[in-house]
Amino acid sequence: MSKRDYYEVLGVAKTASDGEMKTAFRKLAMSYHPDRNPGDKEAEIKFKEINEAYQCLSDGQKRAAYDRFGHAAFSQGGGGGPGFGNEFGDFMSDIFDNFFGDGRGGGPGSGRRGGAPGRERGADLRYNLEISLEEAFTGKAETIKIPTSITCETCSGSGAKAGSKPRTCGTCGGYGRVRAAQGFFAIERTCPNCHGRGEIVDDPCPSCQGAGRVNRERTLSINVPAGVDDGLRIRLAGEGESGLRGGPSGDLYVFLSIKPHEFFQRDGADLFCRVPISMVTAALSGEITVPVIDGSQTQVRIPAGTQTAKQFRIKGKGMPVLRSREVGDLYIQVFVETPQSLTKRQRELLLEFDQSASPENHPESAGFFSKVREFFGGAAKA
Repeated sequence: MSKRDYYEVLGVAKTASDGEMKTAFRKLAMSYHPDRNPGDKEAEIKFKEINEAYQCLSDGQKRAAYDRFGHAAFSQGGGGGPGFGNEFGDFMSDIFDNFFGDGRGGGPGSGRRGGAPGRERGADLRYNLEISLEEAFTGKAETIKIPTSITCETCSGSGAKAGSKPRTCGTCGGYGRVRAAQGFFAIERTCPNCHGRGEIVDDPCPSCQGAGRVNRERTLSINVPAGVDDGLRIRLAGEGESGLRGGPSGDLYVFLSIKPHEFFQRDGADLFCRVPISMVTAALSGEITVPVIDGSQTQVRIPAGTQTAKQFRIKGKGMPVLRSREVGDLYIQVFVETPQSLTKRQRELLLEFDQSASPENHPESAGFFSKVREFFGGAAKA
């Protein structure tokens, strides 16, 4: 006797929500419960039928299987092992492999029906490139040489000697993977005979020893854009190692580092330059000539009474912003240099100035020591 459709048993549509299904089950279960129908064999059979239908449809995984395969999803035999047929076993294996497989899935490179057997993507490569701050300012075209693996030209990547070709693996039938039914799941793993290739090379290519690729040094041109910062990564798609057995090539990642500069320190798009000035220039005012990252020079006016750590902003003389028309600023930070190796006359002049100086000549130091005296005077009174 064929089973009734589970949705028909519960009296709900196939689009019914979990809540609607639960409500329908409770209502029917109460109507046909054996305690309410003592001695009624027909009610007992219907109660078991209702319970079976709800146990299946209330489980998301089982419901998905039932929607696709009907009652056959849970029937015995069919070559798929206990509990399901071949098609259902394949379906559950796909689900299982998505979660617990080796990451290759059913796409290209998996060796499964969804892609060519044994295809493997080439490895990504890393190259460290150091440039100067001036090169980061202007941008540059750089030529680099990298050791990598490329497809063997002798065998075109097949790994087989000229005049021969790989044979299909008898263990996996060319899929590169084998599956075994166990309980509710069909577990799939890499073929132990061909190691996922799907093919066996009996007569390997002498140039690559059957690997399908050889080691070579490649020369590449890299365009470093203006405004790059330290630690930036440039990706060159497909310039990594060649894939195996027709698989796609990996990528090349160029990591940039910028050498420390003699004059400038960088903060984003802004540059900072620390410049010494004489005590006389700081006191009386004057002009100083400072460098600019583009190789030019510019003048900065120093007002009278300038103190150490005073900053002067020169707009638009910093670094360009990557992929933008914006440009940062240059900040000149001055520090007053104390005279050294004084002559006798210079010492006399400084002493003469010091003796004639007033608090107005040194307002910061005068104010500071005045507060110190007040502090200790107050502490003594306390």
